[in-house]
Amino acid sequence: MKRISQLLFIVLPAALLFGCPSTPTKQEGAQVEERGAESGLEGGVTQGIAEGGAFTGSELDDPSSPLAKRLVYFELDSSEVRSEFRPTVSAHARYLSQNPGAAVTLEGHADERGSREYNLALGERRANAVRALLMAEGAASAQIQTVSYGEEKPVAAGHDENAWGQNRRVEIVYTKR
Repeated sequence: MKRISQLLFIVLPAALLFGCPSTPTKQEGAQVEERGAESGLEGGVTQGIAEGGAFTGSELDDPSSPLAKRLVYFELDSSEVRSEFRPTVSAHARYLSQNPGAAVTLEGHADERGSREYNLALGERRANAVRALLMAEGAASAQIQTVSYGEEKPVAAGHDENAWGQNRRVEIVYTKR
């Protein structure tokens, strides 16, 4: 009996350690893809490339549309929308103003540097900066929600400028209204 408990003492922690994957699974990837499909917006079903090379379906799903860009990146400790991302925000503002049934959630993120509280506040400031630009260009307040994840949902692992730069962002996520 003592031998069995020693064996369990060794095997169980090893199973827990090696049994939990740290990389995204196919199922997690599928959830991200489903997010667009379940948006419930007009033309939500993507039909792909039609004969003659023209895209049919919602412009939200058209990879060549400016609306396909849904990430706004920020400098370190900054919530100012960089000039290179203003056209992206403007395109989304135009879409929202022309489609009153559409809505977005702006998800603010920060890199791992700084305290948890600071990063949550920074993510919120970033989301609010994008919100202000959307509203200045015609989107209605009721169409926009903001949330801050701070450093809690990084897209890039690593502890270098490349990873940090990818994690300092606002994601524009279309939702049901």
